[in-house]
Amino acid sequence: MDTFPRLDPAGRPGSQPGPRNKHEADKLAKRLRHQVGRAIADFGMIEDGDRVMVCLSGGKDSYTLLDVLLQLQKKAPVNFSITAVNLDQKQPGFPEHVLPEYLASIGVDFHILEQDTYSVVTRVIPEGKTMCSLCSRLRRGALYTYAEVNGFSKIALGHHRDDLVNTFFLNLFFHARLSGMPPKLQSDDGRHIVIRPLAYVRETDIEAYAEARAFPIIPCNLCGSQENLQRKQVKKMLAQWEKEAPGRIETMARALGDIRPSQLSDPKLFDFLGLGKRGEAALPDAHAWLSGAPVEHEPIALPARPIGNHDGLDILKS
Repeated sequence: MDTFPRLDPAGRPGSQPGPRNKHEADKLAKRLRHQVGRAIADFGMIEDGDRVMVCLSGGKDSYTLLDVLLQLQKKAPVNFSITAVNLDQKQPGFPEHVLPEYLASIGVDFHILEQDTYSVVTRVIPEGKTMCSLCSRLRRGALYTYAEVNGFSKIALGHHRDDLVNTFFLNLFFHARLSGMPPKLQSDDGRHIVIRPLAYVRETDIEAYAEARAFPIIPCNLCGSQENLQRKQVKKMLAQWEKEAPGRIETMARALGDIRPSQLSDPKLFDFLGLGKRGEAALPDAHAWLSGAPVEHEPIALPARPIGNHDGLDILKS
């Protein structure tokens, strides 16, 4: 299989690619622009005058998000600004120079936010336990606060199609609910609109794109690249399914956009109580059905059945 040409941070080829490699790299970039543009349009992610804060972690997903948004911005039908924001969590050995140098080289507006969440996480979480949950909450709080103080109207995160599917099954198997990671949401406090423009993009395409663009990837060293055990189990299951039936993850991703409440079991989403109801009287609740107290009922008159051989059976007339 041909490899993609490696590019420097400014987009210049690091080495001269062959015609086929260049063609494949161009196809990949075009596919990502198309998928991101379609997601933005489908969910109304960006409108005229938006100030978009792209959360940049230093991983392949957020680098790809920023790169594709900058490409789309040049020909977008609306005017919007982009600012890349990274949270320096003061992890020991974190290469502080990498992101500022990269962002300055591509000429994008950026800000490095400094907050020592590392000390908080290591103090609160017992040794050997997964730190990801607390770490992500602290990171989210710091970024949301910065967005509010500085007037950003949208917060863009780098979650992709596979993240959306993984989260759905994680909630299904471990939290007994049908919910996932929506492409667009309002924060719990109602003060922020969060968008995920990579919602239609496959992780394998992001990996190939990040390699082609030679992004300076920074691994998470806070916890030795820990991963929540439950999420790891779900990812392993989905990887096996995809191996056995290629295209299955894509099918499941499409299913997340085709919800049919009447075919599920949530009376808060569909009016099962009113379905086929014949009268205006209130229906008895579960307590009434299960109380066991005897109740006298009026006999229900059955409709008269016409006499004759209407149903194919011999009916005797008396």
